[in-house]
Amino acid sequence: MALSKKPVNGMKDILPREMEIRDYVTNVIKTTYREFGFTPIETPCMENIANLSNKQGGENEKLIFKVLKRGEKLHLDTAKEENDVVDFGMRYDLTVPLCRFYSNNANDLPSPFKALQIGNVWRADRPQRGRYRQFTQCDIDILGDPTNLAEIELILATTTALSKICPDNAFTVRINDRGILFGMARYCGFAEEAMDSVLITLDKMDKIGFEGVEKELLENGNAPESVSRYMEILRTVTNDAEGVKKLGETLKDVMDPSVCQGLVHIMETVKDVAEAEFGLVFDPTLVRGMSYYTGPIFEISMDEFGGSVGGGGRYDEMIGKFTGNNTSACGFSIGFERIVMLLLERNYEIPTKNGKKAYLIEKNMPADKMLTILKQAQEERNAGTQINISIMKKNKKFQKDQMTAEGYTEFVEFFKDRM
Repeated sequence: MALSKKPVNGMKDILPREMEIRDYVTNVIKTTYREFGFTPIETPCMENIANLSNKQGGENEKLIFKVLKRGEKLHLDTAKEENDVVDFGMRYDLTVPLCRFYSNNANDLPSPFKALQIGNVWRADRPQRGRYRQFTQCDIDILGDPTNLAEIELILATTTALSKICPDNAFTVRINDRGILFGMARYCGFAEEAMDSVLITLDKMDKIGFEGVEKELLENGNAPESVSRYMEILRTVTNDAEGVKKLGETLKDVMDPSVCQGLVHIMETVKDVAEAEFGLVFDPTLVRGMSYYTGPIFEISMDEFGGSVGGGGRYDEMIGKFTGNNTSACGFSIGFERIVMLLLERNYEIPTKNGKKAYLIEKNMPADKMLTILKQAQEERNAGTQINISIMKKNKKFQKDQMTAEGYTEFVEFFKDRM
């Protein structure tokens, strides 16, 4: 029986054309983030299962690829529950591993610490177009800075990187604060025990709209006057810094004024400093489902893509799960896979300094002449040109067509009798 040549379900092979795009995007991101002072780190692909399932990862905790115990640790005959046979899991994001990394290495790291991570993660999700069980995430995080400078730097760095990768694509940063989300709910009279349910419903706004959110809130047993008041705020608040200020005045009796003041500071500073062109709006319906967020949250959407291509927020209590002492933390993740897919669909051509050139050499070229060709190629490579050397095939047109599809724009042919 022949071995299977297809990848396992939910995984994919990456062909050269896509790999070229992925390398280009990775290089732009790394270069940009280093300019902002972020330092690359790497964490293992596996973590202890207890770390991954500590009720901080939301729905992702249902999608963990779990690793069976091995050797003497595995006792299938006496196992009564899953924890008896599982000890590790494949990481489903880069945030949980980062928190463990920082907790373990904080004494050897500067404070604040600006981390850059690009790596694969795994989720046992249902595969569909554009969604795989193994995919790349790209995160930057600032650990140990309790001020809004962290959010400002994260937004500036991420938007700068996106503007370099997709200069022709309009994008918008939507921003909110978990404090505002709870403040609005309290102001409208929702019961404390209903808060999480209210936010879960609000998080569906993009899918079911205002009418759908209002209907679900009523169906969940919330008081009609609370729901009516809530929907009125969501519909009337403006999406600029002035809107945040006015909302802060409305919520001053149920929420610390510093919450809205901080958000206004972030919005106004980013707008004044940013060199890239993008929209920055306050979105009172932005929830971001992860339960570990504690303050400002943000998300980037691309007009052409029609969906989110990045997001993040502040999570000041997560590192404390490892150390017992809370540490200020804030992060932003770019939707690496979505951006790569967008560039591929647009047949994006990677900008190159000196182009890509192919040397096609006639078969059975004498050794002395081959040496001359190789030296010529080396000289051009030293000058910055990408040179691909290949033996000339019988169907030269097809060979050139293939290389043209890979981005080669110039061909040089070498024949034995013409050198």
